Amino acid sequence: MLDLTARLYPSALDQRRGIVRLHADALAALGLAPWDVVVLHGRRTTGGLVAVAPPGTGQHELLCDELVLGNMGVPDGSVVHVERGADREAAQVTVRAAPEVVGAVDPEMLRTALLGKALTAGDQVSLLPQDLAPISAVDVVGTRRTLANRLGPAWSSLLLEISACAPDGPAVVTMGTVVGWQGGVATTGSATPIVVPPVHEAKPPDLPGLEKQVAALTEWLDLGFHRADLLARLGTRPQLGVLVTGPAGSGKGAVVEAVCASLGVRLRRVWGPTLAGLEPNAATQQISSLVAEGTKAFPSVLLVEDVDALTPREGGGALSTWVLTAVREAVAAGRLAVVCTTSRPESVTPELRAPGTLDHELVLPMPDRATRLKLLQRGVQHVPLAPDVVLEDVAGRTPGFVAADLLALVREAGLRAAARQTGTDAPTVAAADFGAALEVVRPTSLGGARLDLAQVSLDDVGDMAEVKQAVTEAVLWPLQYPDTFDRLGVDPPHGLLLYGPPGCGKTYLVKAIAGSGHTNVLSVKGAELLSKWVGESEKAVRELFRRAREAAPTLVFLDEVDALAPVRGQSTDGGTTDRVVASLLTELDGVEELRDVVVIGATNRPDLVDPALLRPGRLEKLVYVPPPDAAARTAIL
Repeated sequence: MLDLTARLYPSALDQRRGIVRLHADALAALGLAPWDVVVLHGRRTTGGLVAVAPPGTGQHELLCDELVLGNMGVPDGSVVHVERGADREAAQVTVRAAPEVVGAVDPEMLRTALLGKALTAGDQVSLLPQDLAPISAVDVVGTRRTLANRLGPAWSSLLLEISACAPDGPAVVTMGTVVGWQGGVATTGSATPIVVPPVHEAKPPDLPGLEKQVAALTEWLDLGFHRADLLARLGTRPQLGVLVTGPAGSGKGAVVEAVCASLGVRLRRVWGPTLAGLEPNAATQQISSLVAEGTKAFPSVLLVEDVDALTPREGGGALSTWVLTAVREAVAAGRLAVVCTTSRPESVTPELRAPGTLDHELVLPMPDRATRLKLLQRGVQHVPLAPDVVLEDVAGRTPGFVAADLLALVREAGLRAAARQTGTDAPTVAAADFGAALEVVRPTSLGGARLDLAQVSLDDVGDMAEVKQAVTEAVLWPLQYPDTFDRLGVDPPHGLLLYGPPGCGKTYLVKAIAGSGHTNVLSVKGAELLSKWVGESEKAVRELFRRAREAAPTLVFLDEVDALAPVRGQSTDGGTTDRVVASLLTELDGVEELRDVVVIGATNRPDLVDPALLRPGRLEKLVYVPPPDAAARTAIL
């Protein structure tokens, strides 16, 4: 055993993979070879894989990341005891995580992410696969891609807890290790599903804001599985096909998991892109096997996540036809429920929604402010918060965030707090940590279209008192107080047009509104929606407003709107701008209601904007931004 000084070593290659590095002389003294298991004794005992330290490292230094330091329970610079570990294979590993993570990552993928890592009960681990140690069984690229698609861009910062590990002490995960979720399903070395008994009594997931969706799905499955005789007497039959839609990370899989748990129904999950990436014959065989197994194990549910990869609207091919046929036959037999999820319903072939296939459709909404507060309260149950943290304020600053985004926000705030309080015995997460996390974590529903906002507010706008009041009433009030408008029976305006001479602050005024932090902002500059390809411009308009609805409350800013929506009938571009104007009119005041979305247009030539765009129900409020007078110029200066 050696006494070494633990040093924080922020290497991107080693980060959160359980790797420590020692001087070559220290390796020789301990009788270690690269990638052997080493036992680390700090305030608690943990393990890791050892590698050779870079040149310049002291003989008495142990290089490790913040995850290993946390597992040892010591700050940077502490003296720890290091000894050679036994080469032991872990027989069984049980992992604890949030319900959203458990629902998104199957046990096989979990085992793949943990392969080659030396684990001890009580350790914190990441899902980053081991890509340095020579482990031939790990497909690093495929594992990374799958985890990123299932958990979003914050997957690499996600930390899990090892609740049980047999045998005790550092043991290495191999393909023969039984790895599973606490209270859920695990796999053996032969990938045969088994049930891991829970350490504590398992509770159904709490899903704030989705109570109606859970009740509806429970009713449909309960009627189909347990009351088929009643349906037969009424001259009908079970309808066990369901399509669940909603933004990515909104909890589609969690809803299905919660309902299956409450009904005592077996659940089998498959990820659509994984099947789509297989050779067609292999994919069809796997689908047939899943359907056959589910039909035998009545009652059971087959959950196909991201089904748009298997049954796209265009170019589906033979695999799409096979999937549709398999779903129809399974649903018609009445012994297997098929639930498909997608965050892009417009990309799914309409045949999937045909009668006899997926008869029911369940739409998960974006969480409102009250729901976001409940999700945050649940996410920080085990997080020590500083007195200055006000979760109501955090909920108000996170419009457009879904459950997965809020969990990522809490994790990022915890990482910021850990970096700030290394060596503290009683660390806490402060309001400043949440503020820093909000600069990094963005709503996944916005994609890459978020406006890079300046740190300005309406108080930074010189003078323009009347203009600021008009914009506040027309834009901020409907988004901040929707309940008041509903109670008064007043329909808030859908949009307004700012017009005035160039350089008078129209765009700056919109940035100030966006800087208030109460809304998400999508910006379209000039004619960037226009395309020479037929249909692409209209598609871009539909996609813009689809993102706005998903991320509501949202402010859509159309800068230089006269170039985007000129007077119709005068274009010489083959009718492209005319079709764009028609799409804008339909989205603003069409059959589909536009809720919690406000559109602001800006132009210095209002006479060039199509008059239909300015009528009530569209950009109905026109606000003139005048050039500053003497008093206004003084205020600006």
